[in-house]
Amino acid sequence: ENFVLLNHERIHIRQQLELLVLPFFIWYLVEYLFRLYQFKDRNKAYRNIVFEREAYENEKDLNYLQKRSFWNFLRYY
Repeated sequence: ENFVLLNHERIHIRQQLELLVLPFFIWYLVEYLFRLYQFKDRNKAYRNIVFEREAYENEKDLNYLQKRSFWNFLRYY
């Protein structure tokens, strides 16, 4: 379970590095606000952020980051 959580967070770190950190957080916040407006539910909004969708879908695959392509989060739109 701890390995899954660590892997989830490592996926986010890779996303942050690809977007040079600050744009990641801006994108994350803007998308969260959009999803909140869309779903009217905080949890559903959070779970549908593209970065979270990628992380949750792949968190159990501990080899995911070795095979993940650059900006792969875009596949989750």
